[in-house]
Amino acid sequence: MGNIFSITASSDPVITRCLDCIAGQAEFVCKLEENLEALEIARAELMDLRNDVIRRVKIAEEQQQLKRLDQVQGWLSRAENLINGADLLIVQGPKEVKRLCLGGCCSLSPKSNLKFGKQIAKMLRYVVDHKGKGVFNKVADEVPTRLMTERPSEHTVGLESIFNKAWSILEDEQVATVGLYGMGGIGKTTLLNKLNNKYCESPNRFDVVIWVVVSKGFSMGKVQDDIAKKLGIAHRTWQDKTSEEKSLAIFRVLKEKKFVILLDDIWKRVDLSKVGIPLPTQQNGSKLVFTTRSIKVCGQMEALRKIEVQCLPEGTAWKLFQEKVGEKTLDTNPSIRKLARKLANECKGLPLALVTIARAMACKKTVEEWKYAVEVLRRSSTSVFPDMGEEVYPLLKFSYDSLPNDMIRTCLLYCCLFSEDYWINKDKLIDLWIGDGFLDGHGNRSLGRDQGHHIIGFLLHACLLEEINESRIKMHDVIRDMCLWIACKCEEEKWRFFVQAGYQLTKLPKTRNWGSIRRMSLMENRIQNLEEMPNSPHLQTLFLNDNKLKVINNYFFQFMSGLRVLDLSGNSGIKELPLGISRLVSLQCLDLSETGITQLPIELRALKKLKCLNLECFNPRMRIPRHLISALLKLQALRMLGCSYYLGQQAEELKLLNNLNALSVTITSAIDLDRFLSSGRLCSCTVKLELHLFEDSKVLNILSLGKMKCLNSLYLDECQSMEEVKMESHIQTSVIATHHCFQSLCDVSINGCSKLKEITWLILARNLRHLDVMYCDNMKEIISETKLRQIGEVVETLSLFAKLESLYFHHLPQLKSIYRDKLPFSCLKSIGVYECPKLNKLPLRPNKAKGSKINTRGKEEWWKQLQWEDECTPYDFLPFFKHLH
Repeated sequence: MGNIFSITASSDPVITRCLDCIAGQAEFVCKLEENLEALEIARAELMDLRNDVIRRVKIAEEQQQLKRLDQVQGWLSRAENLINGADLLIVQGPKEVKRLCLGGCCSLSPKSNLKFGKQIAKMLRYVVDHKGKGVFNKVADEVPTRLMTERPSEHTVGLESIFNKAWSILEDEQVATVGLYGMGGIGKTTLLNKLNNKYCESPNRFDVVIWVVVSKGFSMGKVQDDIAKKLGIAHRTWQDKTSEEKSLAIFRVLKEKKFVILLDDIWKRVDLSKVGIPLPTQQNGSKLVFTTRSIKVCGQMEALRKIEVQCLPEGTAWKLFQEKVGEKTLDTNPSIRKLARKLANECKGLPLALVTIARAMACKKTVEEWKYAVEVLRRSSTSVFPDMGEEVYPLLKFSYDSLPNDMIRTCLLYCCLFSEDYWINKDKLIDLWIGDGFLDGHGNRSLGRDQGHHIIGFLLHACLLEEINESRIKMHDVIRDMCLWIACKCEEEKWRFFVQAGYQLTKLPKTRNWGSIRRMSLMENRIQNLEEMPNSPHLQTLFLNDNKLKVINNYFFQFMSGLRVLDLSGNSGIKELPLGISRLVSLQCLDLSETGITQLPIELRALKKLKCLNLECFNPRMRIPRHLISALLKLQALRMLGCSYYLGQQAEELKLLNNLNALSVTITSAIDLDRFLSSGRLCSCTVKLELHLFEDSKVLNILSLGKMKCLNSLYLDECQSMEEVKMESHIQTSVIATHHCFQSLCDVSINGCSKLKEITWLILARNLRHLDVMYCDNMKEIISETKLRQIGEVVETLSLFAKLESLYFHHLPQLKSIYRDKLPFSCLKSIGVYECPKLNKLPLRPNKAKGSKINTRGKEEWWKQLQWEDECTPYDFLPFFKHLH
């Protein structure tokens, strides 16, 4: 009887687990108030710690001229996000607490309280954990500046004697300031380029060699910024400094060094003291060399020696012309060689005219074409252009007229809208051309971008554009002047250009012709407010990028219904777009990159014709209304790298963009990446991909990105949970290698991935050109020998790093090996190693230094502890080693 009412606990493990689960769930509700209070305390402590770190960073940057560590910046960014997230939960706290009853053990709304309790517990865990990571022995470090940089140079004809003369003068310790003067296109910049590279050779008695382009629209701030970047003192607070503060900062660094300053293309006196450059003297041993078109400027700059760069003599000019036309063309017909001599003589020895006209004639194989060219130039060159005025432009215009069609001529003229000596991004230029309707792709949208690259290549071959690197080009200042002469004077009625780029304007220029202008460039000025309401019904292109814009009147775009291209990039002061932008119903290209806009207006949905939208490096807190992007159905290029828009669910919006052929995107979690990869079309048009944070994944299967056939840039940033980037299987790796996976991948950057130990997957990137690996605390090998053994036969089919041009390692304290064997590195130009104390071998073949220059940069103590196969090899590389301070 006594046992009738006894209860025996079940030993069934299923029931036990269920009870444990229920108890665990209940704990989130019971401890809600306690955890909420703990979160408030932890948030406050994290804020205090964040403020302490920021204070230390500011002292290091502003007073000690150091650069904040990337890991510190990453910690600060995540701290800011956690504080904001905690704030949102704390605000909701009182409402959720009111739903509790019976001392917090029960709830009137159990589902809501349970969900909120889990969020509070999770956030508390994140905040406490992050607080523990905020103890830094140091927050900033010396900058690995490249204090001497060799510049790309070409074979030159006719400059040898003037170069030797200039170098001989500069070797004289009594001469501190030298001016090179002569007409535009004569070769002054080429000469200065050769002097720069000569100074970069070892041995060298100078601490720093700095090249700065000054140009016609001289800006004190721009010159100071360029010098500060070369010195490594242009930190995050640099732009907040006044001109006087910048001057003092530059002066403090340069006064302790023996320097060479090379100023290219000066049009008026530059006050060195205001810039911050100590006056070069015989006593301090420093040098100043500059180029100018006017001997008067040489006097204003107090040059101790003035060297005139003159036109080439007839024999040398002919030699240059022959070289550029090619013997094959000249030998086509005996009469052509005679006519070619006459044509070369019409160029009056001006190198730029000789080169551009020779390139234009290189494909002309009939006598009639050559006769016509001689007659055209003979009528044009009625003067020996004593002052390089407009007399020389008709000579150069021959190259412009010789372009095969109006489309290419229009594309060339478009480049003069950019500021003088501006480095033009190729992809951006093609977006602009597409937006302005120049590229039709012969009816195929996907071919339009290829067509743009073809035109750039054609103009480079014609010497009408110059290549800086694989992604950027520029226009020679004389070619630009010629294009402006065509667009603004010679054929003004046809083109209707208005260009005042880099003029230091503080407000819109007053012009009576707003109504007739088609293309206007006001880039790189200091305009802050657009309060006018210009009547510009014919305006098609408007460049306002890189100004100081803060406010745009809601009615500014009222009468610009024909506008096709609008560039507002580089205006970090813009926080919002005017709603009136919705009136730009013809707009096809909109560039908002590197602005401070916090939210895009839903009114942008009215821009139904938009083909190219650039949101890269946007404000990280920027919001994009749902269903906005999917309304822009004609988008061909969407650039969102560094933009927080992509949050997973918006993948469905991107899938609706059927015309998309160029996409750059940042993805922050493995779940979002899986959603993204589910769309083959999105993968096929992705050109740049950043994987940021990835806190929900320890492993990345790199082969999952194999479908991205156009991927040229991949960034892994602050993925601190990621422990491995793996190639999933032996069989799959073999297949993917055979099918040329990652064939377009040229640039890889890995930053702040502290748990990664190796990145062997790079063996699949056979066309890799640039590799940067930074702040990966546990990186031991770049290419793992263990993993290579697992895929041995695949390695044999791959040419590892065959096209690599630059290699940069920074703060990899555990790195011991790059690769097990020596590699040919047939294209390698530069290696930078900083804070990699255990890396004591470089996989360079002993004979690599002979006949090629690999600029190696690092600290002297690192260089001294490197191990070589023989005693002679380090001496072969030593002339190209630069010590990083």
